[in-house]
Amino acid sequence: MRLLKRLDILVLKAFFGPFILTVFVVTFIFLMQTILKYIDELVGKGLSYLDYAELMMYFSMNILPVALPLAILLSSLMTFGNLGQFNELTAVKSSGISLLRVMVPIAVWVLGCTVGLFFFNNYVVPKANLKAFSLLYDLRQKKPSLDLKPGVFYNGIPGYSIKVVQKFDNDTSIKGVIIYDHTQGRGNTDIIIADSGAMYLFNNKQYLALELFKGNSYSEFKSEGSGGRGYMMPEEFMRNSFDKTQIVFDLASFDLSRTKEELFTGSRQMKNTGELSDHIDSIHTSYIQVNMHTSGMLQPFYYYVNVNPKDTSRDVAKTAGVTVTKAALLKEASAKEVAKRAANQARSIKSYLQSNVDRDKNMQKEIHEFEVTKYQKYTQAVACFVLFLIGAPLGAIIKKGGLGVPVLICIIFFIFYYVFSITGEKWTKEGVYPANFAMWFGNGILFCIGLFFMRQAKNDSRILESDFYLIFFDKVKKMLPGKK
Repeated sequence: MRLLKRLDILVLKAFFGPFILTVFVVTFIFLMQTILKYIDELVGKGLSYLDYAELMMYFSMNILPVALPLAILLSSLMTFGNLGQFNELTAVKSSGISLLRVMVPIAVWVLGCTVGLFFFNNYVVPKANLKAFSLLYDLRQKKPSLDLKPGVFYNGIPGYSIKVVQKFDNDTSIKGVIIYDHTQGRGNTDIIIADSGAMYLFNNKQYLALELFKGNSYSEFKSEGSGGRGYMMPEEFMRNSFDKTQIVFDLASFDLSRTKEELFTGSRQMKNTGELSDHIDSIHTSYIQVNMHTSGMLQPFYYYVNVNPKDTSRDVAKTAGVTVTKAALLKEASAKEVAKRAANQARSIKSYLQSNVDRDKNMQKEIHEFEVTKYQKYTQAVACFVLFLIGAPLGAIIKKGGLGVPVLICIIFFIFYYVFSITGEKWTKEGVYPANFAMWFGNGILFCIGLFFMRQAKNDSRILESDFYLIFFDKVKKMLPGKK
């Protein structure tokens, strides 16, 4: 009993080091991949390190359900590969302890991770997504930081257009300043031109002060006369010269304004399994109710006319009290009118039914997308245990530790896992198979592969050693008839 406890502690110590390392590394890799999607929209807006840190923290929580199964696969491969490489597994087996018993402590830990990941994915990730995407939206809507470039008009400050000819290295002194004041809405009628100046921020960067030297301000007042001619003729023109003046700009529009998080709660990424199920049921109910009334909504499009095809022109003339010739013309005109009206009604019915078909497709698409999100919370958690069933016996078979062979094998099986997952999602969204089959398809295939490797590892299989195939080919050669 004491030997088993020491063995469990030995195996767990060998596992936790690679596990913690791979969790951080894999999460960091996926996090950088996610951040790079939006980096172009975030750079140059004067965001603080806290803004980036907050965004990365929320995205890390979103990435963890994907990174954890991959980390378990890689760490279990490395752990049992190291134990096999240094003949520790051989020593354990020689003492009468089976490979399955060696895997028990890590298997218990992985089962705990599986259950914990489901609850984390169901309750923590939706809230993290709400925080992440609401913050990302606000950061993307934020104005770029104040940046006056020489020779280019800057229009970032509302109501002003500013241009500097030269900007010195201290980022304070400027030369050749032109300012167009559009706050009055009169066009380019208020202008300030200065030879030089200095700019600085104050009051916790809430205001920008421009000190201008040796310049003039120009103001032109125009009237709106009859025919619009008065607008083209200035009533008054003012020019003021100054040696020094100061203009203060309010930079409140550059602050980060936060949007209410309640506006983002309708997205499927911000819901747990219960909320997703309720939404799916509500769409199903709406779908059934709408289609139940489709036939009734078509009734106004139909127009019925009582026509007896056996009636002759003489019968129509007798009924209408007209001549036979006029009756024939009347019957022909009525037939054309009926055909025209029928064609119009048919086009209306086709248009109405097409809109219904498009509406039904959109509702079914929404149902399938919500089903994908719902089942992902289960499949991503179960993938932890499934990939452990592949990694642990495979590491015992290859008997190679480190980061070389295990990383290569991990990448191969993660590609399989990713392809199977994407295939299941596509089948669900397109309605090829129901979600309860398509979303579990990848885990089912990998589970069978894991059982196969478990059986091979239990029997000390040499299926991944080159000598195994050399011996196999030698046996095949001996079975072939020799040359005469």
